[in-house]
This record gives sequence, structure tokens and C-alpha cells, in this order.
Amino acid sequence: MKDPGSPSSLLVPIHPAGWPFIAIFFGVSVVLGFIWTPLFWLGLVATAWCVFFFRDPERTTIDDPAVVSSPADGMVVHTHARVPPPELEMGAQALPCVGIFMNIFDTHVNRTPIIGRVARRAYHEGKYLNASTDKASDENERQSFKLVTDRGDVVGLVQIAGLVARRIVGFVDEGDSLRAGDRVGLIRFGSKCDVYLPPGTVPSVVPGQKAVAGETVIAMLDVQQPPRRGRTA
Repeated sequence: MKDPGSPSSLLVPIHPAGWPFIAIFFGVSVVLGFIWTPLFWLGLVATAWCVFFFRDPERTTIDDPAVVSSPADGMVVHTHARVPPPELEMGAQALPCVGIFMNIFDTHVNRTPIIGRVARRAYHEGKYLNASTDKASDENERQSFKLVTDRGDVVGLVQIAGLVARRIVGFVDEGDSLRAGDRVGLIRFGSKCDVYLPPGTVPSVVPGQKAVAGETVIAMLDVQQPPRRGRTA
């Protein structure tokens, strides 16, 4: 474990998928600089944002098969029941669903919400509506993972492209076994993740709450609790 006070602890790792984009941003900045010097500095600011976007910080995830953790950094936008995408093959019953919206300043590396196995991975072409809306969950381009725990709980994770996002990248495939907090994919740039929970599961978060990937507990699979209510102060 790194010493929190060491200089290296202040350097946030960059995901390998981001380096080609960072190189392109920097290269364009140099070219623009030859045209007009101020354009180089503007390009350098854009390059710095690209570095910031592809950051991939370490996270500490609770290693418990009953814990469902947030797959994404961002804002919880809904916790109501929804019918899972048909390609997940989780049935036509509405299930408790937690939606987390990522803006362009959030970390976009997504993590598994549970410990388990990837039973299904499916891709669906679609539109690029504002990902923070309910409509986007049904109509936007998406990549879905059906995850199954050792004890048989089934959880769906859906990566949804947004208004700016044009690419969803998956890091795992069917049959892969996932540990707590493992990285499963990345979405470029601005998007949403929906997590479909087993029937009767009560989300532990509320709309408007900020979630942290791999660390915020969004539900417990073996705990009976009343519905949560939020308050803004």
C-alpha cells in the first residue's frame, strides 16, 4: 500500500486506453502552435483535460458477496424499478434499478458492482440522447453484462452511451470471474450506468447522491430494509 503522504500517492494512474487520445490531443496542439502560438496553449489545456478524463484511481472495495457497489463515479439519477434490456435475458419483470450519470469530469472507468461471473455480455446499437434521462436507458447505444454470484444472485450492469459519448469499451467477456471492484469497461465521453438488482432488493442510495465507483454501497443483497429517502441540506 502506498504511503498517503508520499509524492507518488498524488499521481493518479492513467488508463492505458487513454494514452492514444492524449497523444493525439498533444500532437494537434503542437501543429496548431506552428500556426499560431496561442493555439498551442489552448491545445495544451485540452490535452490536460484529456489526461484528467482518462484517470484511473485505485479504489478500496468491500470484499463481500452480499455487497453491491457503484460501478461508476457520478450522480445517482434514479432508483425506481425498470424492465431490464431484453438482451440481458433477465425477464420482462420490472426490477429495482439504480442509474448513475457520469459527466465529462467524472472518472469513466467502470467497475463490477458485485463479486461473480459474467454470464452474458451483449451489445445494442442505438441513439445518443442525453444519458441522464430515463429515455436514454431504452434508446441509447449500450453494452450489457449479466452477472451471477456464487450463491445465484443475478445482477445486470448496463453501460449507456450519452450525448457526447461515441464509444463503449469492455474489458471482460462471458465466463470471466470478477473480484470485488474489478474494472469491466470504459465509456467515452459522458454517459450512464444502470444496475438491475434482484427482486425485492432495496437500493441504499437516493437520487441526487454522489457515488464513487467501487466504494459507494448501492444495495445489500441479503438485508431487508425500508426504502431510503433523501434530504438536501
